[in-house]
Amino acid sequence: MAEELLYTRVSQMEPMLPDYSHGPDLSELAIEVVRKASALSAALHPITRGGIVELVRSMNSYYSNLIEGHHTHPIDIEKALVKNYSTEPAKRALQQESAAHIEVQRLIEQRIAEDPEIDIWSVDFLCWIHQEFYRRLSGEFLVVETKDGTKKDIVPGQLREDEVLVGLHLAPAAADLTSFLDRFNRVYNSKNLKQINQIIAVAASHHRLSWIHPFLDGNGRVTRLFTHAYLIKTRIDGHGMWTVSRGLARSREAYMAALAGADAHRKSDYDGRGNLSNKGLLNFCVFFLETALDQIGYMSSLLELDGMKKRILGYVERQVHLGELQKEAGYLLMETFLNGEIQRGEAPRITGKPERSARRILRDLLDKSLLVSDSKKGPVRIAFPAKIAGYYFPRLYPEGVESEMP
Repeated sequence: MAEELLYTRVSQMEPMLPDYSHGPDLSELAIEVVRKASALSAALHPITRGGIVELVRSMNSYYSNLIEGHHTHPIDIEKALVKNYSTEPAKRALQQESAAHIEVQRLIEQRIAEDPEIDIWSVDFLCWIHQEFYRRLSGEFLVVETKDGTKKDIVPGQLREDEVLVGLHLAPAAADLTSFLDRFNRVYNSKNLKQINQIIAVAASHHRLSWIHPFLDGNGRVTRLFTHAYLIKTRIDGHGMWTVSRGLARSREAYMAALAGADAHRKSDYDGRGNLSNKGLLNFCVFFLETALDQIGYMSSLLELDGMKKRILGYVERQVHLGELQKEAGYLLMETFLNGEIQRGEAPRITGKPERSARRILRDLLDKSLLVSDSKKGPVRIAFPAKIAGYYFPRLYPEGVESEMP
């Protein structure tokens, strides 16, 4: 690669935030994201919300894999979380990849909860995400083949030492990565931004981190995990109740086109004052925030009480016809959904059945993982296993995937 083609100066990454004075009003989009995200989980009991968050983490992993061209069935992801791996090597590797994504997402959430002031924009934090993800993967994911056929080992947590071409984009010079990442931190750190600009920065930083391409491989994965961390820091993640990855994956071609558009150089004096296209970055931010709004709206519509009640009871009715459940099971599921958990001794009152019959219904729901408990005698709460995702949350996964659920 010709050295003069490489980006070596941080000024070549400008603009870092788009000028939207003569385009779509990003501030209005950002305000709408804040408003809708804040309302998303307000009506849910925290215990019920926790169960849905677990499901959303799996969904996030599924769609993040899909963006990378890797399809891992939700049932197989669920199995991977309890170390029930396939004996087929390729399938097992994809399961490990999915489980790694979920585990690292949990670690990110834990670190931010324990240290609200943590600098997620720093080189150290980004390298930590990469390290935690890659150290959980098997050997085939730790080698990458370059365009000239050379095989390179991926060192978890290490910035790349080679130059890379991503599509038509020649990423910044490896020797200057720390300078670009320091600039990234200074601009996007939420301490330096007002709230509305923070929301716009979530979108802009998603592209610019991808543009910097700091690692030999795994940049898309690290970028999406970093974006999840940024959503938490700006408090628009809806307590983990929605994920932008679903929207990005379901519009993958548009997502890739928007990324490429923001890679472009400034086209004229009407295209900002930076080295890169202001219009390209603006269009990407609009696409990202509109995708976020769509996903927040999708989850909000699913969590409306009347609709959720119909779907839960509809699922039970179907299982009754198949001889798998008794109709009173629906009462227990709804009670736990609404109130978070119930004591086992409440089952007769809720079902209207004698104690022995009520306990059988309760035991059946526990055996089918529709209810869960932390101990043999402890309170029970509603669960959201992958097998019922398509019933409780229609279109959570693509139609073909949901039809394969047992």
